[in-house]
Amino acid sequence: MRRLGVIVALGTLLGMLGGVVAASPALARGPKWQFLPADPFTLDASFCGFKVRVAFPVNKEYGKILKASDGSVLLVTGSLKESLTNLNTGKTITANVSGQAKLTTHPDGSFTGVAHGHNGPIVLTPAEAKRFGLPTVSVTAGAATISEDPNGNITSLTLHGHVFIDVCAALS
Repeated sequence: MRRLGVIVALGTLLGMLGGVVAASPALARGPKWQFLPADPFTLDASFCGFKVRVAFPVNKEYGKILKASDGSVLLVTGSLKESLTNLNTGKTITANVSGQAKLTTHPDGSFTGVAHGHNGPIVLTPAEAKRFGLPTVSVTAGAATISEDPNGNITSLTLHGHVFIDVCAALS
């Protein structure tokens, strides 16, 4: 199973991977573009010290699947806004995470995601956050690239931009 952070972060969001394309066509986007549902979910307290509910009050995101010899590619575009709520206090922040993404699943089962604009939440374990110099839960601005091995372990994560919101700090 793909990591929650990658899924959400990159298009997710992102339903975030495995059968993410719905059956209804997105005629406004042209042929083969389909609506990408994004269901609410809850991050457990291991990420921020409290549970965080992630919901999508505005979802107008669409995806298009392309087949290539080196894997399947999901292109993601459209408008997506998320609300993040500290379930202990009720404090909520809302972020526009409408960045475009290109998600590639390679034949060996590894994964590469490239996103531009505002993206998130990127969800990392405390060890991964330390390794990559990022908060455990964040919304980023700029270009982000993440790669995973076939087991879903992050092998690289680069951010050419900045952390737009440190979610745990903002909701504390």
